[in-house]
Amino acid sequence: MWDRIDGADRQRSDIDKLIGSVPEVIMHLSKYFTLQPGDLIYTGTPEGVGKVARGQTLRGGIAGLGELSVCVK
Repeated sequence: MWDRIDGADRQRSDIDKLIGSVPEVIMHLSKYFTLQPGDLIYTGTPEGVGKVARGQTLRGGIAGLGELSVCVK
């Protein structure tokens, strides 16, 4: 997992560092919520948290799954 602000690396980590595996997290959440395709599951954050300002572009991704890019307005 990684994210960049305007092309500069901000955070980088591995899914293996999560307390529970991705299937375990999904199984736990599905006991309480109906999960739908496209739902986002937030699991916390590695070090490197910082402020994002208007006009900046936040880009993040997970190897093998895809990327997401958002322009902050």
